[in-house]
Amino acid sequence: MPRATEEHPIVLFDGVCHLCHAAVRFIIATDREGTFRFAPLESDLGRRLSDGRFEDGAEPDSVLLVDDGDLYEGAEAALRIARRLGPPWSALGILRIVPRSWRERLYASVARRRYRWFGRLDHCPVPDPDLRERFLP
Repeated sequence: MPRATEEHPIVLFDGVCHLCHAAVRFIIATDREGTFRFAPLESDLGRRLSDGRFEDGAEPDSVLLVDDGDLYEGAEAALRIARRLGPPWSALGILRIVPRSWRERLYASVARRRYRWFGRLDHCPVPDPDLRERFLP
């Protein structure tokens, strides 16, 4: 099973969410070093790495980041991704002054409405051939 390392953290995302796909495309465009790897939460790997968060038919409601053996969720995952992207995105770390419960509530509020606001795909799209190596099976 692929394992996130210091060099290649894994971003687990909702494979049928337009907002999530936009976020993945943004990370890919911004991550010039090719650091991040990606997997849909709905995949076998995504289910294994998500540590049972979406068992029993629960829909994914958060991006997850697996970074060097640790699992981060929601706003915490997003801030850690931004930090790894470097300047100017790492400056978003200033949001850590906002209490974590507030950050997570805001994140959860957007996550609950993301299909209504941004839409939902019928299936998880296949990545472009030139990016396929960054997507895990």
